[in-house]
Amino acid sequence: MSGFGPKYYIFGSIAVGIIGALFAFIKGGIYAIPGGLLAGLGSMFGILFWKYGYILIPMITQRTRIVMMSDIGYEIPPSQDVIVKESNGVFYSSAFLGIKIFESATEKTTEENIAYSKFFERAISNIKYVTKIAYMLYVEDVGEKRKTVETKRAEAQLRLARERDKTQPDVLKIDKHEREVAIWDMQLTRLIKGVKPMGIIAYAQTTAVGVSKEAAMATAKAQSAQLRTVLANALNVEVYPLAGDEMLKCFEWEHFFPTTPQDLEESVI
Repeated sequence: MSGFGPKYYIFGSIAVGIIGALFAFIKGGIYAIPGGLLAGLGSMFGILFWKYGYILIPMITQRTRIVMMSDIGYEIPPSQDVIVKESNGVFYSSAFLGIKIFESATEKTTEENIAYSKFFERAISNIKYVTKIAYMLYVEDVGEKRKTVETKRAEAQLRLARERDKTQPDVLKIDKHEREVAIWDMQLTRLIKGVKPMGIIAYAQTTAVGVSKEAAMATAKAQSAQLRTVLANALNVEVYPLAGDEMLKCFEWEHFFPTTPQDLEESVI
């Protein structure tokens, strides 16, 4: 991409760090302190952009009004929450949503899967515009998965215990935490029995059209908000808007997706 993508910020920060280190090493003396500061700041920002670029980069582009352009005609506005393309005087804008699924089909009974399918059909029937829902499946490492599940279960148990210990506990929160603990208990039981865990990465994409760039973007964001509500209520999943690097990953996955489970897990951590 032309413009400033995530890699440019990371490489730029690393370059600043290297220059600062060389400056301090070669010049020495009174230049050692500013050189050391540059090296430290460059390293720090390089790590921040690598780990939290999806948060920091949109903040920077919004304030500096930087627009990212791709070589094939796609444009990403400063907010970095939609992707826009113009074709024959008509503007198209796409928004992406992340979907967190807490239960897989293998963990449900036949009756529960039938009911879930009905909910899914009902959710789709309530969507009045074209929507794409993508699932990427992979077999997870059993050992690492067990560590993760045990940690998540311990965190859920701690939240449940804290809520119960309150002088006026929230019944709804207690019910939510109990269900969360039950889900992690079920997953841990399956792992102990030797069932291979399946990882799921899911996201949704919706596209809108407009006579202007602003109109297409506004419609795409409105559709995204409606889609978020419909999917969350009908499927009992967590749905959240994607922006910055997270959105760009989904956009890239439309063409090429990670080829190994390790690559896929690293791309969403």
